[in-house]
Amino acid sequence: METSPILFILNMAGAAALLIWAVRLVRTGFERAFGGQLRLWLRRSTSNRISAAASGAGAAVLLQSSTAVAMLMAGFVSAGTIGSMAGMAIVLGADLGSAVVALIMSSRLGGITPVLLLGGVLIFLRSSRRRLRQIGRIMIGLALVFLSLDLIRAASLPLVDSPGARSVMLYLANDLLSAFLLAAAFAWLVHSSVAAVLLFATLAAQGALPPVAAFAMVLGANMGGAVIAVLLTLKSDVAVRRVIWANLALRGGGAALVLWIIAAGQFPVHLLGADAGVQALHLHLLFNAILLAICLPLVSPIMRLMQALVSDTSASHTTEMARTALDPAVQNQPARAYACAVRELVDMGSRIETMMRQVLPLFENFDDIAAKRLQDALDQVESRSLDVRIYLSKVRNREGEDDIGTRAFELSATAMNLEAGADMIARKAVELARRKSMENLNFSKDGWRELGDFHDLVLRNVQQGIAVLMSEDVGLARELVAEKENVRNIARDLQSRHLERLRQGLAESIETSAIHLELLRAFKSLNTSFAMIGYPLLSKRGELLNSRLTDI
Repeated sequence: METSPILFILNMAGAAALLIWAVRLVRTGFERAFGGQLRLWLRRSTSNRISAAASGAGAAVLLQSSTAVAMLMAGFVSAGTIGSMAGMAIVLGADLGSAVVALIMSSRLGGITPVLLLGGVLIFLRSSRRRLRQIGRIMIGLALVFLSLDLIRAASLPLVDSPGARSVMLYLANDLLSAFLLAAAFAWLVHSSVAAVLLFATLAAQGALPPVAAFAMVLGANMGGAVIAVLLTLKSDVAVRRVIWANLALRGGGAALVLWIIAAGQFPVHLLGADAGVQALHLHLLFNAILLAICLPLVSPIMRLMQALVSDTSASHTTEMARTALDPAVQNQPARAYACAVRELVDMGSRIETMMRQVLPLFENFDDIAAKRLQDALDQVESRSLDVRIYLSKVRNREGEDDIGTRAFELSATAMNLEAGADMIARKAVELARRKSMENLNFSKDGWRELGDFHDLVLRNVQQGIAVLMSEDVGLARELVAEKENVRNIARDLQSRHLERLRQGLAESIETSAIHLELLRAFKSLNTSFAMIGYPLLSKRGELLNSRLTDI
């Protein structure tokens, strides 16, 4: 019974599922505990290609995922805070970082597993501080990674002696292309090339997977990891898509080339180590290291080629079909009507997020066409805000519930707050950018860095506000409202730093003083507009006192 096929499949599937979930647990822990600092560090470490690649590798090691780093990079490129070449260097470094993660996690640290698990659980359960709880989550996730690998090793033992399993593995060893494509599909399916590589390397170490098949599948996981980012950024800005598609061509094409070399018997596999699992992991690391070394000096011509291959088609889609989630047929059913209004507000929030990404580049190179697009976006937001308020005013209740008017008022207030936030971008910020361009002014180096950091912080809160709108999650709402106070304190600190530069007599700070301070206030007002989304949820739970969070 212990070697029955059903039990074997269940054991392997359970162990693989635990591995996938554990890797995700570590990643989300790092994102929640250190996401803000990691974003700032990643964005600032792009002064040259080498530092950008190093920061991408470091971020991938911390987040346990090159895809997560690619998504951070996509946000920076979309917002104009880093260029495409820096983004390409970050992604290449992140691919190498994820290979380092796989090598570290494959280590048999049996003695540390119970320590990590015990310590992580105690910290998570005993601590009331959010960051400490996330550190506990990270420790639990690491312990579960090591535990899941032990389970995979134990569950895969029957494969070594099973004639049927040997036949399948021998087929994969004789058909490397099928093994490559199967692994790519698996890595995409689980959304983690790290988990896929760990699984294949562990099976190879146990003798359940022939070495040549393991090599093909590790290379396929590289291809699948690049595909994940492509699918997640299909609707992103063209600058982002150029970076991601270039990474797919380089990583996927390079993996296919190495696979061909291995199939031809020209690759010195014996130099990678004595154990098949170690060989697979070293191949994974060596492939990404060589890819980085070859492609990093060629980032500039690579991006010029991608600019020619991936054209910007946004200009041909300037007119957009008028569509709305506001269904007049359900205005006598308040629950459904309010759900329609929420969907419309989410769409408005998404438009404002896009506007926020597009406004900062105007302060480096002002573009009248881009400014006009922001004004058009504001007109759409204002129109939708009015439509939402009119729609909510006509919602009727046939059952006489008392809180209908309250909910309509809350959603109407949210619509007006979003409209005010959009106005801060399209009118206030754009006008400041225009003034800076007309007067041929430049921010000081420190001032521009601080504005970029503040912009990134507010952008994350805008995204958080949209998430609260969609989910009505009280925990997210609590974090959103708490960030309002944090943003106020940071804005005050940045104003103090600016005044200190004025005291020092820095010419650039003096010339741009009014623009600098007004832009800070505009971004702070935008943050307030989105922070207000969380107030109704917290008010209903009694977690607000005099417009502030209670001590919880």
